[in-house]
Amino acid sequence: MTLSLEEVEHIAMLARLNLSEMEKELFRFQLSSILDYVARLQTLDTQDIPPTFSAIPLHGRRRPDEPEAGLQLQDLLRNAPQQEDGQFRIPPVFE
Repeated sequence: MTLSLEEVEHIAMLARLNLSEMEKELFRFQLSSILDYVARLQTLDTQDIPPTFSAIPLHGRRRPDEPEAGLQLQDLLRNAPQQEDGQFRIPPVFE
């Protein structure tokens, strides 16, 4: 796909670039080459290629998630500044 000079000027205007005539011609050639390559990629048959989550193998260093006993109530409330009836007591927000 060959871009016209007007299309390159429009892209340059959107990008707020002031290009010389030589730069416009250079970018017209380069952008056209990129668009041709993308068009070639779109013709590839990817039907039998599975989607991948990551290109590198994932080897997590996490422990297995197994249920364990939690803290006892007295251990949980040991450092509470205030407690009442086996619960944390907090000062009221509104009085």
